[in-house]
Amino acid sequence: MLKINMFSAADSVKGQGVGSAYNELMNLLKTRLSQEFTVTVNRYGRVDLTHYHTINFSYYLSTFLPGRGRKIGYVHFLPETLEGSLKIPQPFRGIFYKYVIAFYRRMDHIVVVNPTFIPKLVAYGIPENRITYIPNFVSRQEFYPVAATQKRSLRQQYGYATTKFTVLGIGQIQERKGLFDFIKLAEHHPEIQFIWAGGFSFGRITDGYAELKKVVDNPPANLSFPGIVDRDKLVDYYNLADLFLLPSFNELFPMSVLEAFSTGTPVLLRDLDLYQAIIAGDYQPAQDYAEMDQLLTTLPHDAAALEHWHQRSLAAADHYSEDHLTQIWREFYQQQAKEG
Repeated sequence: MLKINMFSAADSVKGQGVGSAYNELMNLLKTRLSQEFTVTVNRYGRVDLTHYHTINFSYYLSTFLPGRGRKIGYVHFLPETLEGSLKIPQPFRGIFYKYVIAFYRRMDHIVVVNPTFIPKLVAYGIPENRITYIPNFVSRQEFYPVAATQKRSLRQQYGYATTKFTVLGIGQIQERKGLFDFIKLAEHHPEIQFIWAGGFSFGRITDGYAELKKVVDNPPANLSFPGIVDRDKLVDYYNLADLFLLPSFNELFPMSVLEAFSTGTPVLLRDLDLYQAIIAGDYQPAQDYAEMDQLLTTLPHDAAALEHWHQRSLAAADHYSEDHLTQIWREFYQQQAKEG
């Protein structure tokens, strides 16, 4: 069997999509590919492949040690995608950004979760033939739809009104996620209840921390911030919602969107180029705040539109399921071992 070692600190900070993506892949390898690959985590023994999920400096140093086999790098972000997420003062920001690219260049092969990253990595000097696109995915056993009666029960369980149209957002509380638009929409639509599940995963260095913290501590009456929700409870939040809304200005391939798809929840997104490349037609697009505002005026009363986006979510979930991705990862690892 092929020996693969994962270097990862992806689940050391709660509420990150990187951690969710890592856990999904590890679960797939343990449950579906355990007869083909022997997988270790953060070990230094001799292996055929080393898959780096995070860019810790100790992991970078490990790339110079013998026995690493072929080095695979997982790209969840680029320097430009960190803008609006973390406040890193100069000159440290410039140094960190150079380190990120240096780490990726140390890899024998790169995996991106969105194809729009490929030309950007090529511009950083990484040959295109060393880059592969493999999308994120979620487990249909963990994220699944429930009946309408159970939706009402879930709202009662978590203390939300059972009859109000409910909009859910999930992710770290940071400016890049479009939180200020989400808050403004809540203020403009008091007839709708809004929920944002997530927290300040990186504390005070989060971009926009001071202003966002004021709202989190004292939100409008129809806006709830339950904090970082344990992964096994997230399915309840998706299922109690009528609509999933992610107004982010910059994303890769949000796990939250895939989780919403898997529960059949209709999805409304700011219409970013990267979404058009991977999930066009599977979500209700909005160009800006004004269009989101208009859609929140009409969608709650448009049962046909909500049913359409419910069906599109379920169709997208089939494409980004464990069944589909198992074969993709099997073939990728086998091919990398041959090239090593």
